[in-house]
Parts: sequence; structure tokens; C-alpha cells
Amino acid sequence: MGERKPIESWLTDMDGVLIHEGVPIPGADAFLKRLRESGKPFLVLTNNSIYTARDLHARLKRMGLDVPVENIWTSALATAKFLDDQRPGGTAYVIGEAGLTTALHDIGYVLTDAEPDYVVLGETRTYSFEAMTKAVRLIKNGARFICTNPDETGPSLEGPLPATGSVAALITKASGKEPYFAGKPNPLMMRTGLNAIGAHSETSAMIGDRMDTDVLAGLEAGMKTYLVLTGLTRPEEVDKYPFRPSRVVDSIADLVERI
Repeated sequence: MGERKPIESWLTDMDGVLIHEGVPIPGADAFLKRLRESGKPFLVLTNNSIYTARDLHARLKRMGLDVPVENIWTSALATAKFLDDQRPGGTAYVIGEAGLTTALHDIGYVLTDAEPDYVVLGETRTYSFEAMTKAVRLIKNGARFICTNPDETGPSLEGPLPATGSVAALITKASGKEPYFAGKPNPLMMRTGLNAIGAHSETSAMIGDRMDTDVLAGLEAGMKTYLVLTGLTRPEEVDKYPFRPSRVVDSIADLVERI
């Protein structure tokens, strides 16, 4: 195997890498500052589809982290890109928040519950039984089932919350149809993100705190991968997986000098 080319672009997860429970992780601001100064293409990724890139830019800015809107890539944006490629100008019944509905409106999709092409499930804090029932019936009647991400739980200050993957399992059980997940660990999210910034996987690196999403997606997209230990994965858990990151580091602070 030939030696890998130098890293010319960086992708990094947000929660667990740059922030933890709404607080910046030490070194995150220095890492982002170095990236901006270097001129190298970069993206901050998140499987959370609740917020638009503009929303996330503002939230991070309030925490002291400056990430331009165009450098934020969400599972909602990856889902919209996938649907635009698959069926331009289609229709969808959507369960989700502004991050998802805005992304679909921006590609020219019509949101409707009248014989939609797709049922699209994203993250929300107000899942309703009525909406899930409608989704099940539409899928049974022929709508294709798409989910922004497979995460079964999400973080909160009070503890884990049921997330998109858990609700998808409920709809699958009732409809008999498995969804297509556009977000991590699907390497589609990485490839569409790389295309958006004009970067290539063979000269890119992915930084994440989860083996089962971040590292796996980066690996399958052909990127160098870094696992940080400031999020969900503990050091003793790494060897439980049949794959490994390129390197394990304590935190994002350890990667500032690598840019």
C-alpha cells in the first residue's frame, strides 16, 4: 500500500469533538482558527437535522466558535442532496424541524401528505403519534422511506433522548419497510460534503468521537480518521470494533499542529 497523501482538507464532527453539552471543548477554538487561517477546505458535520446551517453558525458563534455557514454540513443537507439527485422536484411528507424542511424547500421539493414520493423522517423534540401514523400509512401506500440519520439516542443535559433511529424503528415495525439513512455512518454524507467544498477523500481527514458513525463513515469514504476521547467512545471500547481509526487522540487540541 502506498503512503497516504498529505491532508489537504478536514471534516470534523460537532458534538463530542468541538462542543460538549453546549460548552466548547478546550482547543476547539484554536483548531478552527488554524483551519481558517490555513485556507484549507473544511466542514463541521452533524447528524442533527433540527437546525439549519445558519442556526448552527449562530449557536456556535455564541459559544465563541467561528464556523462560517458554508462550512457546516448537516444530515438534513445530505438528505436533500440525495433526494435532489434521485428525484429532482419531488414531493415529501416530512417529520422534522426547520433544518430539514428548509433544506428540502431549497431544492424545490413540495411538502405534502397527498401521495408524496417520499416520507422523510428527521430529528424533532415533538414527535407526534398522529404524524407517525400518517407516515406508516403513506409508506404502506407506496411512499419511499428516507431518514436523515440512524442515531437511536441524542444528548441532552438531563441524559439521552430517543432520536431518529428509534422512531424509524417504530415506523419500520408498523409499515414493514426499512428506511434509507442518508447521514453518518453512510459515507454518502462525507462524499456529498467533500464535493460541496471541492475536496477529495484521499487527501482528507475525518475527526469524530464515535466509532460506529464518525470513524466508520470516514473509513468507508476512504479518508484518514481520528478518534477523540472527549465524547461517547471510551479508550477500552476501541478494540471491540472490527475496524480502527488511523489514530486515537485525547482531544481536538492534539490536532491543532497537524493543520
